[in-house]
Amino acid sequence: MILQIIKLKSNLPEEQLLIKAKEREPQFKEIQGLLQKYYVKIGQSGQYGGIYIWESQESLNAYRESELAKSIPEAYEIIEAPNIEIMDILFQLRN
Repeated sequence: MILQIIKLKSNLPEEQLLIKAKEREPQFKEIQGLLQKYYVKIGQSGQYGGIYIWESQESLNAYRESELAKSIPEAYEIIEAPNIEIMDILFQLRN
């Protein structure tokens, strides 16, 4: 499994960002190989993130090439390049 952490800065007020995220939720639920996604707020104003758990590197790569992934900067009015970290999950505590 692959853990992907994305941190971004948005021009949107939190309420609008949440509305957009909820509107796009069904599209994310349809992604093959996306086991879980957490929407997070980072301590500083306008900073948010996504924590994704992928079945495999191949599923992450396919997502990166998708129109959904490419639409994120515009949809969330990202104002600078996001910080993206990718990690291999060695094992999990619970199933």
